[in-house]
Amino acid sequence: EVYPSQEELERYANHVADRFDLRRSISFDTRVTSATYDPDACRWAVETDSGARAVASHLILATGNLSTPQLPDIPGVEGFAGRTFHTGLWPSDGVDFSGRRVGVIGTGSSGVQVIPQVARSASHLTVFQRTANYSIPARNAPLEPEAQAAHKARYGEIRQEALVTPFGIAKYGSPPVSA
Repeated sequence: EVYPSQEELERYANHVADRFDLRRSISFDTRVTSATYDPDACRWAVETDSGARAVASHLILATGNLSTPQLPDIPGVEGFAGRTFHTGLWPSDGVDFSGRRVGVIGTGSSGVQVIPQVARSASHLTVFQRTANYSIPARNAPLEPEAQAAHKARYGEIRQEALVTPFGIAKYGSPPVSA
């Protein structure tokens, strides 16, 4: 497909981790408890919940701003008898909404992706939206071998185009300047 599935992304991440033996350099199930910069030494001191300490000249915070799911603060939600799901904590074995009445709160990036999937099988879907979100169809489709080969043949050229575009996407040039 043009856009890989979560399963394909996970397979690729595991392939890269295995190929380059990265797991030996990763501390899993570890929380960073502090990161302190020493301007005299030009070094970061990082400490973890296990007591481990590391010192580095560069600190890259690649945690993502959405790495911790934010549950909505809805009065009375604790009394709701149905099942609840959060897109950031989605069950790996999926969810069957066949014949169910479903409500989706929010139309952010996750909401606009989950709504059409739920609508395929739910008997009724209600979307609760505070603010309209602009979105366009992803136009995901199977990636034919010929198209993949043509893309790979032009990879150097595509990479150069991407380096000079504002968002790094060679297919789309610079956006027009608005008034």
